[in-house]
Amino acid sequence: MKTRSGFTLVEILIVVVILGILAAIVIPQFTQASTEARESSLVSNLQTIRSQIELYKIQHNDQPPAVATFEALMIGYTFIDHAIQAGPGAGVFGPYMQRVPVNPFSPANNLVDGAAGSSWNYTVNGTSYTFVANDGGTCPDGVTLHSAL
Repeated sequence: MKTRSGFTLVEILIVVVILGILAAIVIPQFTQASTEARESSLVSNLQTIRSQIELYKIQHNDQPPAVATFEALMIGYTFIDHAIQAGPGAGVFGPYMQRVPVNPFSPANNLVDGAAGSSWNYTVNGTSYTFVANDGGTCPDGVTLHSAL
């Protein structure tokens, strides 16, 4: 009589079921960690942008960059009167950042005045000049809006 070595169908099915249960437990935790990482990135981006806007205001007589030319003013060289300069030189400020960071929750990369748009990357309220994320999303707690960060 010859004995066969190997796994039976029942044993293989049990292993597959156990792996399925483990995957069902682990995958949601990775999803939560991914969402928290994107939220952390958004908070960091907002802090960077806000601090650079404050530096811009200090160097430009307490005047913030215009919304219409925000990106050009933040990544370029400027004079005290907000005029854009081609390169570094005497009396020139900037650049304040290499590029405007992308909102990780929004595929769009737009900046609009608060009165102009809905689900955009960032919104600037031209009156109070508050710079917020405006992607319509909420934090993992399900309560805090991204626009409140």
